[in-house]
Amino acid sequence: MAPSSSSTKKAAKLAKSSQGKKVRFQGGTLFPMVVALVVVLGLGLVIYARQSRPTADASAPQLSDHWHHAYGFYLCDTWFKLDGNAETQGTDEFTAYQRTGIHSHDDGLIHWHPFSTASVGNRATLGVFLDTYGVKLTNSKLTFPESQRAGLPYQQDTGVFEEGETTCSIDGTDENAELKVIVWNNFTDTDNGTTYIADFDNIRLDKDQMVVSIAFVPKDTDVGMPPWAPNLPALGQVDNGQTPANPLSPVSSVPGDTTPAGDTVPAGDTPSSVAPETPTTTAG
Repeated sequence: MAPSSSSTKKAAKLAKSSQGKKVRFQGGTLFPMVVALVVVLGLGLVIYARQSRPTADASAPQLSDHWHHAYGFYLCDTWFKLDGNAETQGTDEFTAYQRTGIHSHDDGLIHWHPFSTASVGNRATLGVFLDTYGVKLTNSKLTFPESQRAGLPYQQDTGVFEEGETTCSIDGTDENAELKVIVWNNFTDTDNGTTYIADFDNIRLDKDQMVVSIAFVPKDTDVGMPPWAPNLPALGQVDNGQTPANPLSPVSSVPGDTTPAGDTVPAGDTPSSVAPETPTTTAG
């Protein structure tokens, strides 16, 4: 029996109305678009992170470097340099020397011969040297360990030079004093250097033959280079080219960069031997 004309018309009408209809995901197209966006952003972050990842520190100094810097402490009106060869086993300084290789030879020089990454690149700072000798330097206080106090021109009993507490006696007058560090990029510089008034331990030593003056002086006192700074090349030549052996290495017979016994600062370059008046400590 042939289908009725009315049924045929309904089927044709239904087919016509369905033309052009799109099949949609449940919930519409928003969800797949969000997923795609998250994937794209994630890939972008991964690529950015890889491209912006910092490279290994290749700044100077490195383990192969063999540098020397002149340094000195100017305390009120007298120059002072640390006592003791840190390469000598059994000394208070030897343990720190083993870790970094940074030391001095009673000569007013910082011998920068890195043994490890603890004293290279951005880690090559004034604080590394001071740590070798147990010297503490904050924004307001300079403290010398007991092993260094006997040679101090002042404060031999405590080894402490503190702003607001320790005063300097200049021409018979007690004056308040302040800490500052002056740095020159080279011992031949004739300018006034760069003066730091805080964050002293983090001062970078990133060039050979720099000069550092650590001063505790009355305000506005001009502080120059240590008097032995002009002799930096000659003093450093004593061990030039003889990088000391790392005492932690299995090979311990390689000669270190020791200074011959009796080596002193050349005549005419030592601080004045006239003993100034002793600074006082204010009450409180």
